[in-house]
Amino acid sequence: MLKKTPVYPLYEAYGAKTVDFGGWDLPVQFSGIMEEHRMTREKAALFDVSHMGEIFIQGPDSLAFLQRVVTNDVSKLEPNKAQYTFMCYENGGTIDDFLIYMLEENSYLLVVNAANIEKDVAWLKEQLQQQDKETVNILNASDAYALIAIQGPLAESILQQVTDENLADIKPFRFKQDCSIETLKETALISRTGYTGEDGFEIYIDQGDAAALFKLLLDTGGENIIPAGLGARDSLRFEAGLALYGQELSKDITPVEAGMKFAVKVNKAEDFIGKEVLQQQIEQGPTRVLAGLEMIDKGIPRTDYEVLNIEGDSIGVITTGTKSPTLNKAIGFALIDQKYTAQGTEIVIQIRKKQAKARVIPTPFIK
Repeated sequence: MLKKTPVYPLYEAYGAKTVDFGGWDLPVQFSGIMEEHRMTREKAALFDVSHMGEIFIQGPDSLAFLQRVVTNDVSKLEPNKAQYTFMCYENGGTIDDFLIYMLEENSYLLVVNAANIEKDVAWLKEQLQQQDKETVNILNASDAYALIAIQGPLAESILQQVTDENLADIKPFRFKQDCSIETLKETALISRTGYTGEDGFEIYIDQGDAAALFKLLLDTGGENIIPAGLGARDSLRFEAGLALYGQELSKDITPVEAGMKFAVKVNKAEDFIGKEVLQQQIEQGPTRVLAGLEMIDKGIPRTDYEVLNIEGDSIGVITTGTKSPTLNKAIGFALIDQKYTAQGTEIVIQIRKKQAKARVIPTPFIK
C-alpha cells in the first residue's frame, strides 16, 4: 500500500499523474513537466513535498551530538537559521544530505529525504553514546508535519498576500517560526529555501492544514502559479546543479566526489564520522569527481549510461541527464575520473548500442 500525503485528495482535481516514488503515491506532473518547469523559472509553482522527513534533535548535548554525526559546522548556526549538511559513514560514503534548522538553543530540526527517514533515525540512534542517552532526544515527527514549497520569482508576492509576516525580512537559509497564515488553524514555519534554483519558500505546517494551504496558494496566485510535480522538481534542481540522493550522492559516493566540499568542514574542532577519508580527499583531490557535460552529438545522457574517453576506455558513469527545458540542449552530470574533468574535454557517452560525443562544461548549468 503506497503512502499518501495529506494533499493527495486534491491531486485528481488538478490533473495529477501519480507514480510510486520510494513507497509514496506522488504526482510526477499536473499540467506537464515542461510547463511546470517554465512557470517555476518565470512566475511561480507549488510543490507538495510532504513526504520529506522531519527529525527533532533536542537536549543539552544536542549540538555536541550533531557535530559528531554531520559534516558541516553546526556551531555556526543561530536560532532561525538553516544549514545544508551531510551525514556520512566512516568510509566517507553518504548516508543522507539534508537541512538542519536551529529552532532555539539545544533544539534542532533535520529535514531528511523521504526514502532515508527510517535509515537516518536508526543511524542517529546508533550513534548515541552512553552519556548522550539522558541528554539527547531524537524524535521522528515526520507523520505530524506537511511541507509545501512555493518556488519562483513571484513566490514572495503570492505568499505575502496570505500572511502578515514580512517575508522580505526572511533572507536565504533563514526562517520564521509560529507564522500565521490566513484560514489555517495552526501556525507555520516559513523558510526561505528550496530545491529549484529559484527564490521561494518552504512552509512546514500541521498535516491537517496542508490541503487547505495548497488550495489557498493556488487560488491566491491565480494565473501566476500552477501545481508542479516530481518531474519538474528534478529538472529544475538538476539545471541548478543541486545533487539528488541516490544519484549524485549515495553510500558509494562521498560529498567531496560530488563537488560539495563547501558543506564538509574538516577544520572544525570536533571529529565527525567519515572525517579522515573526506579530509584526505579534500587535501589530495578525489580520484573521481562529478562533472557537468553537454552533448555534441544527438542523444540524451541517461542515468547509469557508461562514460568513455576518446580512446574508448571506461572512465565513469552518468548520474543524471536530460534535455534542459531552459537551455534547450541535452546535458548531464557524470561521475568520472578526475583526469577528464577540465572544461572543454571531449568524452563519449555509450547510449545503448551507439556512442555519442559530449564535452565537459561548468556547473551549475544555469545561475
